[in-house]
Amino acid sequence: MRDVENIQPENPDQGFQFPGTFTITAMGNAEAVLESKVPEILRQLGRRVHIDRMKTRPSSKGNYMAVTVDFDCARREEYDEAHAALRADPDIRYTL
Repeated sequence: MRDVENIQPENPDQGFQFPGTFTITAMGNAEAVLESKVPEILRQLGRRVHIDRMKTRPSSKGNYMAVTVDFDCARREEYDEAHAALRADPDIRYTL
């Protein structure tokens, strides 16, 4: 039996490494103006948002919008907090 506490990743270059810049996509209602709402939620958490890298994509019928932004995190907890804050917004259906 292996000691779980001593397991090392096979490839240490894979996975999240903090601090770093990460990408998050929020999908929600098209009329919610997510292209301004998503960066603002992240800024309110104290995250630096790279707005110049933001991408938006409407759904095929135009009912939903996907907004993708890059943001900086010092720790994993900050990354998780960003997802939770976005998911808590009633206009955002999910995050990736």
